[in-house]
Amino acid sequence: MNQLAKSKPAPPDLKQSLKIMIIQELNLVDVNPREIEDDDPLFGDKFGLDSIDAVEVVFQIKAHFGVVIRDMKEGRKVLQSITTLSEFIEKHRPA
Repeated sequence: MNQLAKSKPAPPDLKQSLKIMIIQELNLVDVNPREIEDDDPLFGDKFGLDSIDAVEVVFQIKAHFGVVIRDMKEGRKVLQSITTLSEFIEKHRPA
């Protein structure tokens, strides 16, 4: 298989950075980065995040990584998990 055709997974350090950023910026004082699995749903019961938190995450993604999530439809897909968020950042990160 052509190596260029393969989807390249996001580096583990990006995922770790996202976990730390979310914890710090959303003041999740009782959450440790190790408790966030890459494919855990970010919003809902486990972490108690809501739509206000989603707006803050979108803002922080732009501030930290220079990547803009343009609309709610795109945001719903991107903000599902650390994995979906890191893949989006890798794909759209400025060079």
